[in-house]
Amino acid sequence: MKIFLTNDDGIYADGIRILAEVLQEAGHQVFIVAPDRERSATGHSITILEPIRAIKVNINKDITAYKVSGTPADCVKLGLEKLIDFTPDLLISGINNGSNLAFDVLYSGTVSAAIEGWIMGLNSIAISLARKEKYNFQTAAYFLADFLEKEDLSVFKEKILLNINVPDQEQEDIRGVKICKLGTSLYEESFVERLDPAGRKYYWLAGSGNRKGLENTDIWAVENNYIAITPLKLQLDDQDLIDNWPGKDL
Repeated sequence: MKIFLTNDDGIYADGIRILAEVLQEAGHQVFIVAPDRERSATGHSITILEPIRAIKVNINKDITAYKVSGTPADCVKLGLEKLIDFTPDLLISGINNGSNLAFDVLYSGTVSAAIEGWIMGLNSIAISLARKEKYNFQTAAYFLADFLEKEDLSVFKEKILLNINVPDQEQEDIRGVKICKLGTSLYEESFVERLDPAGRKYYWLAGSGNRKGLENTDIWAVENNYIAITPLKLQLDDQDLIDNWPGKDL
């Protein structure tokens, strides 16, 4: 397959490099358009008030790659519209350095890049390593290569959008795969107030997450050493409330 790779950790991150190498080994043609620096938690933002620059870089002699000054969503839009002259068979965003579970998908540049690919008509996958301290990107990369070998994406009636989270374990310690829904993650956030050297206040977002890992959720799956695959769809309107509005006539 012809595969478009992007991420939010930046073009020189280990996750995207290892994934590109493994996909090449599996016989896929890989094309990379990724941010020129760390862009985590940028969500689905796009750049509209300044120019976007794309520079060709040497990642691997057999891979065409561009680093882009914009966001992950910018990378997808610019890549598909200007930087490649063919239609990819698949877009993959990742491998992210850290999980994208539950409500994380709303903040994630990794997932948002996959969503942008899906909006633009491609089968799209976001893949993340639920990192602890082992950095087993190979586990996630080889799983995805095997998944693409086994699964025929053309059998789906519509273009698919998948969010995959892989435990940070050796391959032999992965218990299996779960197709599951998103869990619930509520963050207890706080802003730490500090002073810069000039005596001016600034704020640093801190806090901790409170994740509820009920069975058959992505959180539960990863915590129990299963790979979590969550099919996503975009439907932001509430049809039930549209049909059954309880208020007075407006």
